Amino acid sequence: MGMTEQNKAGLQGNLVQAGAVARIGRFELVLAFLLMARLVLAAIAPVTDTTEARYADMARMMAETGDWITPQIDYGVPFWGKPPLHTWLSAAGIKAFGPVLSFLHAPEPVALAARLPILGTALALLWVLYRWIALLRDRETALIAGIVLSSSALFFGASAFVMTDMPLALGVVLAMVGFHRGVGLADDVPDRRWGLAFFGGLAVGLLAKGPVAAVLVGIPLFLWLLIGNRWRLLRRLPWFAGTVLLGLTVLPWYAAAEIKTPGFLRYFVIGEHFERFTVPNWQGDLYGSGHERAKGMIWLYGLGAFLPWLLFVPILPWRAGRAVDRGLYSYLALFTIAPLILFTPAANILAAYVLPGMPAAAALLVVAWRDLNAPEGRLISAAALVAATVLPVFALGVFMTHDLKTYPFRTTEGAIRVLSEVAPDARVWTLGDRVYSAEFYTRGGAQAIMPDDLPSLLNDDRTDAIIVRDPKGSAVLPEGFQDLGRWTIYRLWVEPSRAR
Repeated sequence: MGMTEQNKAGLQGNLVQAGAVARIGRFELVLAFLLMARLVLAAIAPVTDTTEARYADMARMMAETGDWITPQIDYGVPFWGKPPLHTWLSAAGIKAFGPVLSFLHAPEPVALAARLPILGTALALLWVLYRWIALLRDRETALIAGIVLSSSALFFGASAFVMTDMPLALGVVLAMVGFHRGVGLADDVPDRRWGLAFFGGLAVGLLAKGPVAAVLVGIPLFLWLLIGNRWRLLRRLPWFAGTVLLGLTVLPWYAAAEIKTPGFLRYFVIGEHFERFTVPNWQGDLYGSGHERAKGMIWLYGLGAFLPWLLFVPILPWRAGRAVDRGLYSYLALFTIAPLILFTPAANILAAYVLPGMPAAAALLVVAWRDLNAPEGRLISAAALVAATVLPVFALGVFMTHDLKTYPFRTTEGAIRVLSEVAPDARVWTLGDRVYSAEFYTRGGAQAIMPDDLPSLLNDDRTDAIIVRDPKGSAVLPEGFQDLGRWTIYRLWVEPSRAR
């Protein structure tokens, strides 16, 4: 008996559904592989100077001292440069996971413990992005967007990097998605819970990096509302409840920080959020040197951060022009370039400043390609599978084959490890400026020493170790220092008669 047209249609529909389920499962496996590779890298890679090691050491000190109000750049010295959310996260990770990882003899146990909560914020960001794109399109598109974001150069690296930018990006994404869903742009039905999530995202951002979070949210929303004359949408947000939520979440810490260390608000609000970006060679930085770049360099950083997916971007303009949902496209586009707009006139910037716009860039790229509904629209699906496989394999290869001389980033982890074997009781000194990775791996034991002060160590009875970061540019060590056979380490040679 032949099949009826209805049966044929039903069979065809079942086959299509089965194929979609199979593709979704494949994309889920690829995303899981990406995340597992990043977890392995977080476990085997040492903390790097100066940024990650500095923030990791601050978290170590917070966990050690129990001071959860004011992060410290050194024992008893407050760090006013950033709010404490990232320090809270990493310090909590050290307290919760540090002992377990040390017991299991995991590689770099304390470093991994500090990184795990940051990786958790990256996972939370991916979840928010997935829920949003799945609502706007479908699960498959949402998974591909997650793969594209996770395998982009900057996000892959920053997803488990101990610093402020991933918690900030989570706050910005939660606020932007909360606004879009809260005012009902997807189905014209406002969702009060997501409206509150808009204010919750602002709170996360304000505790992660301060007022810059509100600016990164305000720029795209203001421009998008202005261009489309959509101001009436603002009435759909739960302003009273949201403002109360925001105030109760953020104000207690800001007040406690100013009371505990007066002067914090002036330095943080004016110095870090105005003078840092408008005053070349800003001299007010209490915790490091400015990163002066040519104005507009943030756009080049943005391009590099989105590799390899930047290669797909040139096709977007004409595809966006053919799209039905131009409101979504403009929303994502403005969301993407908000950090670039903000930091274009900045005198001091880092590549990581583009991170809050990258989730929108990934969503825009994937939605634009798949909305075409043509054979070439599947190209990005195949590319996602390839990139998500090649990137972590390459990164794992680089990190797993490093040694003291070829490791691609600055760190003293290898030197500290060698010292623990050949001179476990030696004091550790770093020649010149502070080296935060040395302080991190010695639990605060390493101290900086200037070249002129080296001879004074010869009058001490203890064996001392000196870590030289760059032997080609370092001062000549006086007689009495023994080379341990590693290019970064020297040990003070003490005669047996002088030893204790």
